[in-house]
Amino acid sequence: MTDCVFCKIVAGQIPATKVTEDDACVAFMDIGQVNPGHVLVAAKLHAKDVYALDEAQAASIARTVVRVARAIRAAFAPQGLSVYQANGEAAGQTVLHYHVHLVPRYANDGMAFTWPVQNPPRAALEAHAARIRAAL
Repeated sequence: MTDCVFCKIVAGQIPATKVTEDDACVAFMDIGQVNPGHVLVAAKLHAKDVYALDEAQAASIARTVVRVARAIRAAFAPQGLSVYQANGEAAGQTVLHYHVHLVPRYANDGMAFTWPVQNPPRAALEAHAARIRAAL
């Protein structure tokens, strides 16, 4: 879909700070960092929800989520990690694309998300991504 931001990221039409990718998904830094180290794992195909994925695609995304979660733990040492799936519907987006959020939680934020989200400069996102890639 040409108007889907995730499809544009997958196609390289919108720059993203990628952490890792494979044939089924791409993991990249969320530009709206709820907490430092917030990563999205998005399906490479345009799928509205997890039900639209075949078993191999879903398994690949799940493996990537686990690998990146472990790398976030090694790179940032958060006290916890919230993992949740989304497709943009809850945010009122009109184009839906399945993705998974990995949001580190830290003791100094009371184990709650920081709000409003921070929009760090690309250099900060690159530094976060480099730490996670090194831990992968």
